Amino acid sequence: MTNARPVTTATATTATTATGTTGTKGTTTSPLTHGLSLGWSLPLLAFLLAWPVIADATGSEFYTGLLTRILILAIAATSLNLILGFGGMVSLGHAAFVGLGAYTVGICAQHGIYPAWITWPLAFLVGGIFAFVFGLISLRAHGIYLIMITLALAQMLYYLVVSISAFGGEDGLPLDSRSALGAIDLGDDTRFYYVVLTLFVLALAWVQRMLNARFGQVLQGIRENETRMSASGFAVFRHKLVAYVLAGALAGLAGALLANQSYFVSPAMLYWDQSGVLIVMVILGGVGHLYGGLAGAAAYLGMEEFLSQYTEHWQFFLGAALLAVVLFIPAGLMSLASRKSKAAESGAAESGAAESKAAESSTAGAGATEPRAAE
Repeated sequence: MTNARPVTTATATTATTATGTTGTKGTTTSPLTHGLSLGWSLPLLAFLLAWPVIADATGSEFYTGLLTRILILAIAATSLNLILGFGGMVSLGHAAFVGLGAYTVGICAQHGIYPAWITWPLAFLVGGIFAFVFGLISLRAHGIYLIMITLALAQMLYYLVVSISAFGGEDGLPLDSRSALGAIDLGDDTRFYYVVLTLFVLALAWVQRMLNARFGQVLQGIRENETRMSASGFAVFRHKLVAYVLAGALAGLAGALLANQSYFVSPAMLYWDQSGVLIVMVILGGVGHLYGGLAGAAAYLGMEEFLSQYTEHWQFFLGAALLAVVLFIPAGLMSLASRKSKAAESGAAESGAAESKAAESSTAGAGATEPRAAE
């Protein structure tokens, strides 16, 4: 006789949450896993790769710069979504890491350091270091207290940067050229666009792999029920801190790219309202959706570009659009695509269940006729 470990409700629930349920065809249906949605993301990637050619043919070179900015801010919004949407940590100081990455590039340029293989990883590292310090101070708080602490820390950093005249003070730092990346001339907008697109794809794939790994599963479990995850033996604070550091580092990289695109570093990049813009992007795109940052950045900058052509009060209409999303699509724009995919998966699951039931019925019928044949 063997001893079997009793399976409690909590154990079963934890196992189901961590690994997901498996359908008849072996596909994982856990809500904590996040696919790349290749069915529509690959055509989108093909369009983005072909865009410079389309722009040259149609005389729309201006929109290459707009798409570049969308992709850069999508990296920043995705980094915020990592802690807000998947970790449940609302930060009103995330733009500080973007600004720090931009200032890293600007200060390096002041000292004649232009190689991107030095300045961009350095911006990534600086963002991560400051996120580590911010996280140690703020992540033991929750709710409104976390929001206020991150806001206060970011504003302290903003006023510190403004007060340092060597960094340009309120005037910021102009860049006389973009970073150097070997034989690739980043001064050419098309080549810079392709570099930004490559980095965005790599960043998105990195976040997706991280979310589907054990670390990401635990992080999402903390978002759902921090007390229970702590009682289950998970190091809650450590997981939250690591996520916060990785998000800050990725935001620092976005800041480095933003400085290169605009040839300018401004202390306004660190101001709290820029953190609010990133939060708006995440809400528009979808909190907790892998592509929420990209969809939100595209929607925000697209509406800004379109509405500003007709009125200087475009923020009013943008606010109305945000209100409409919150009221009628509370899960964000990406939830519309998720509903279609879930409906398709549900139909496939029902079809598989019907086939399985039919197979079981036929097997039972065959088993019933065998004894009669033997008689």
